[in-house]
Amino acid sequence: MSQSINARRKLNPLQKLPLLIWLVLVWGALWQDFSAGNLLFGALIALAVSQVFYLPPIELSGRFNVLQAVIFLLWFLKQVTVASCQVLYWAVAKGPKIRNAVIAVPLRSPSDLLMTAVGHVLSLIPGSLVVEVDRGCATLYVHAMNAPTPESVERVRTGIQDIEARLITVMGTKEELAELRSERTGASMVAYADILKSPDQQDSDQQSPDQQKDLGEGQ
Repeated sequence: MSQSINARRKLNPLQKLPLLIWLVLVWGALWQDFSAGNLLFGALIALAVSQVFYLPPIELSGRFNVLQAVIFLLWFLKQVTVASCQVLYWAVAKGPKIRNAVIAVPLRSPSDLLMTAVGHVLSLIPGSLVVEVDRGCATLYVHAMNAPTPESVERVRTGIQDIEARLITVMGTKEELAELRSERTGASMVAYADILKSPDQQDSDQQSPDQQKDLGEGQ
C-alpha cells in the first residue's frame, strides 16, 4: 500500500500544486506577513507536510469560466443578503417554534473540489450548514432552518443542487457541463449516488408497489 502511494506521489507532482499554493497562502495569512522570505519558508514547510502526511490530490477540471464566476459571485451576494433577512425574520417572528431539518442532498459530481465548494457556499449563506459529507456517494447532509414540511425539504434540496449546477458552469468538467445542459433541455438529474446503484437495485426501485408486494408475500 505504501509503495503504491509513493508511486502515485511521484507520478502526479502537479496535482499537489493547488494544495501547496493554498498552504503557503494560509501560512502568510497566519503570520500576517507576505514577504518573499516568509512565503519561501512557508513553501518549504508545505512541501514537508505534503510529503509526510498523504492528502488526496485536488483534481482540477481543466476549465474555468471567468464570466460565469462573476455571475456566480453576484448571485452569491444576493443569496447572502436575502438569507440574512430571512433568518432575522424567523428569529423575531417564530423564535423557538421554528422547525429545522437535516437533509441528505445527493450531488451530480463526485469531485472533491466541487463538493468542498458547495459545502463552503452553504456554510457562508445564513440558515444552512453542512454537518456531514459522504464522499463515497457524493452526498451532503445539511442542517437547514425552517423546513417543516416535505415540500420545504425538497425546495432546500433543489436549491443546494442548483448551487452545484452553478459551480459546474464555473469550473466543472466538460462532461458535467454537457449533462447539465441536457438537464436544461428536459432530461432528469442523475445523482452520482444513483450511478453507484447496482442493476438489481435499480430494477427493484423501478418495480411497481403491487409487484413489490407480491414479492414480499412470496417470501
